[in-house]
Amino acid sequence: MNERADVAAAPAARAAQAAADTAAGTAAARAAARRQGLRQLIRYTLVGGTGVTLDLAVFLLLYNMAGLHEQAANAISTTAGITNNFILNAVFTFDRRDRLLVRFLRFYAVGLSGIVLTHLLLVVCSGRLGVDPNLVKAASLPLVLAVQFVLNRKWSFG
Repeated sequence: MNERADVAAAPAARAAQAAADTAAGTAAARAAARRQGLRQLIRYTLVGGTGVTLDLAVFLLLYNMAGLHEQAANAISTTAGITNNFILNAVFTFDRRDRLLVRFLRFYAVGLSGIVLTHLLLVVCSGRLGVDPNLVKAASLPLVLAVQFVLNRKWSFG
């Protein structure tokens, strides 16, 4: 009688073990994906730091020294930062070297969202509230970086 119960229970035990193995594998895969996402965020932030530095330096140079209008200086400086970041993110952060033109166009489109967001902040804060454009530009950078990471991870390099 016990042998029959053992034989009958064997498929259920195998199924339970398979389900446990699958759950453990899924949990491990989720943990690995979280670690990879965290590594990418850290790298993206480091790369972003170089782009932010370049963006801000070019903006300050063009706006304060060359006398360019704040919006023109912003468009040029942001483009310099976008190009810098695309190259470094393609190689360092996401390790993607395929379809570079398509990826760059997507990355640039995401970058344009940063130009638009910064433009709106400059219009409201500088144009209407009288805040110094240098401060508005500097304050906009962390917000723009966060929005663009999500978009680039999913769309440009996904």
